[in-house]
Amino acid sequence: MVPHIERVVENCVFGEGPHWDEETQNLYFVDVMDKSICRYVPDTKKVTKANVGAMVSIIIPVKGEKDTFLIGRERELLIIIWDGKSDKVSVLKKLKIESDLGTNFNDGKCDSKGRLWIGTVGKWSEDGTVEEERGSLYTIEKDKITKVADKITMSNGLDFNPALKKMFYIYSHKGTIDEFDFDIEQGTITNRRPVFTLSRHDIPGLLDGMTIDSDGNLWVAICNAGKVIKVDPRKPETLLYTLSLPAKQTTSVAFGGKNLDELYVTTGRLEFGNTEKLSVPENGAVYKITGLGSRGVRGESFAL
Repeated sequence: MVPHIERVVENCVFGEGPHWDEETQNLYFVDVMDKSICRYVPDTKKVTKANVGAMVSIIIPVKGEKDTFLIGRERELLIIIWDGKSDKVSVLKKLKIESDLGTNFNDGKCDSKGRLWIGTVGKWSEDGTVEEERGSLYTIEKDKITKVADKITMSNGLDFNPALKKMFYIYSHKGTIDEFDFDIEQGTITNRRPVFTLSRHDIPGLLDGMTIDSDGNLWVAICNAGKVIKVDPRKPETLLYTLSLPAKQTTSVAFGGKNLDELYVTTGRLEFGNTEKLSVPENGAVYKITGLGSRGVRGESFAL
């Protein structure tokens, strides 16, 4: 395996939440601190963005609707219209859902039923610490919200293996990737257990965003370590591969491309207090990685 790393987007403050849209063959992602939703078109290499007025955590297409997206904006979930070209966004609908007071929505993803799973995080301080155990994990179907886990410091990446009836989930400050038994029809999870523990592998940093490949392996961004790891969750504590990137704050991952064999990695350049200066353009870029020998699975849209 000889991967090729290409920098395709530059100058994000804190890139996050990549979502590959198979219908348009575009990559959507957010710049949390720039309060922007973004689109990268590989065919033209063009990047566009639109400011939404507050910190934004996710952007996911709405199923069956053109130029319509679900975004997480601080405590709110909004349905917006955006053509992906202009810097103008119109709010179509605000879901009758807000996160708990003192928390903001963080990472989220839809299952094959179009149900959104999204977690929250407490307030950040200037030195980069987060209020402990303020976050939760929710499922959202239309205007119905269900809390499925709480007392979480930072809810983060997640993904699903429908064939094995499993959901995988990252509780960043616990330092584990956890597995649940997953009932897709009921939208419920049970029997939580860790399948990978960062500290057991002497890897520094914070488990962040995650995606799954067609073989059932997990690809996970390790923030503050400049790495993406490949893990086999069917064999607990099995690290298959480690990929190093030029950016320290690797935040999330998504497979894209016509064959879903290109791994896109978002990164940040957020400086907390007196921490080291992170140079550009390496930090705050989006990278495309080819030659990994793996393929992803289709990203699911939100069923409104």
